[in-house]
Parts: sequence; C-alpha cells; structure tokens
Amino acid sequence: MNDYVEVRITASPCQEFITDLLAQMLADAGYESFVADEEGLTAYIPSGLYDEEVLKSLLDQFPLEVSTTFSATTIEGRDWNAEWERHYFQPILIGGEVAIHSSFHTDIPPARYDIVIDPKMAFGTGHHATTSLMVEGLLSLPLEGASVIDMGTGTGILALVAAMRGASKVVGIEIDPGAYQNACGNVAINHHQEIELYNGDAGLLQELRDYDVLLANINRNIITADIAAYGAALRRGGTMLLSGFYTEDVDIVASAAAKEGLVFETMTQRDNWACLRLKKE
Repeated sequence: MNDYVEVRITASPCQEFITDLLAQMLADAGYESFVADEEGLTAYIPSGLYDEEVLKSLLDQFPLEVSTTFSATTIEGRDWNAEWERHYFQPILIGGEVAIHSSFHTDIPPARYDIVIDPKMAFGTGHHATTSLMVEGLLSLPLEGASVIDMGTGTGILALVAAMRGASKVVGIEIDPGAYQNACGNVAINHHQEIELYNGDAGLLQELRDYDVLLANINRNIITADIAAYGAALRRGGTMLLSGFYTEDVDIVASAAAKEGLVFETMTQRDNWACLRLKKE
C-alpha cells in the first residue's frame, strides 16, 4: 500500500466555511480525505503527490483573510479509507429515527430510516451539528408527496432522508465535483436512484419552480448571496430550512430572507450552530 502524507493546517480565524474551502482547494491539488475541527483541517495525500511548495502557494492564494500554519508527517502505507472510517466515522442516530453508517459497520443502531454512506471525501457524515439540526427539521415536516430541493447536498444525506420520508420528487445540487460524485454513489447504494442530482450552483434553480421544501446547509455568505434564487424556487406557503451558520448570524440570515418574502417560523440550535425554518408568504 502507498504511503501518505498527513498535513495539519491550523487557521485563524477558523469557521466551517473556511475549512470547507480549504478542503475544496486541497482536493483540486490531489488530497484525498479531510478531517475538520474547531482549529483547522487535517488532510491526507499520497506521498508521491505531496509538494511542500505547492501547498505553500495554495495557502498563500487563499482568498479570505485567514492566517494559516501547517506541518506534514509521512504515514506508512495502509488502507487509508478503512483507517479514516474506523477512527473518524462511527454510526450515528439522529432524532431517534435516522441511522447513518458505512457498509462495514456492524454496531448499527435500530432506526426507522437507515442510511448507508461512503464518505470518500469526508463531505458530511451526519456528525456535524448542522446536519443533525437539518435532519431533525426534516423529521418535523410532512414530506409525503412533497417536492424537495437540497442545495449543497454533500454526501446526499438530507436528500436521502426526504426520499425515505415519502417525498415524490427530490433534487440535490452540489457545486463540488468530488462531493457530487460521492452523493451519486450514496444515492445508488441506498437504492434511491429517483433522486435527481446535479453538479452546479444556484444558477440551476432558474429551471426549478414551485417546490414545497428547499434545504440549504451551506454557510452564511453563500446563503445570503443566493437567498433570492432559493425563494424563487419555492411555492407560496413552501418551507425553507437553512443551516451552516452560527447563532450570532441568525439576524443577518433572517433579514436577507425577509426581503424575499420568507417569514421566520422557528429556530433550533446546537453547539452555537443554528437552523432556521422559514415560510414563503
């Protein structure tokens, strides 16, 4: 098996959208898996592809005002996907009804909705507070026969929950090519090929109108920039669930939504992360 280089990047300030962008840039440079935390990101790349100068250049070109430092350690060859899953991805039960696990797990909690995911690029395993909040929000909605859009679908967890709960039409949109491919694989292994997945951004919403539910678990800046497109895709009386931002950003997001006729209904929060439910007037 090939050796890998483990690169530890600390970022200041550090927020989820910063580590997401770092992971996306590193993926384009050949890095294969990522583990984000409150202080930065740990990334892994085959040792033959590691180039310190390329990494330095990439960090120097980071488009946000963020200070970064890094260190690199060579790790002897192993089945790294299995190693990552064993240490970082454990089965999880959300809302008492949704179990999320990999195909190799045996200690799976019994649940009404069972989701198998293969998080090749570590884009969302259900463990992050925002994913749990969004799943819980979906569990509270009447989805039988509903039409649903999942913006930034990632590993496809939210789209799968919607389909399993009886939504008649589910569309997932993902801008990152690696995450999009991962979502396609996860939709297939869960036997929900009726979910329509697209690689793109909010521009794709121009062709989608009068949906019952729109989901966006991304980050504050993208949500506020694209909120008009989100609102236009919803029918009157439709529901929007938004997360991926901190509780202190709720007023900013709610204000941007209100300008598009989206009325605040409820908010849930966990670990300083927020989830808003809005209704289109």
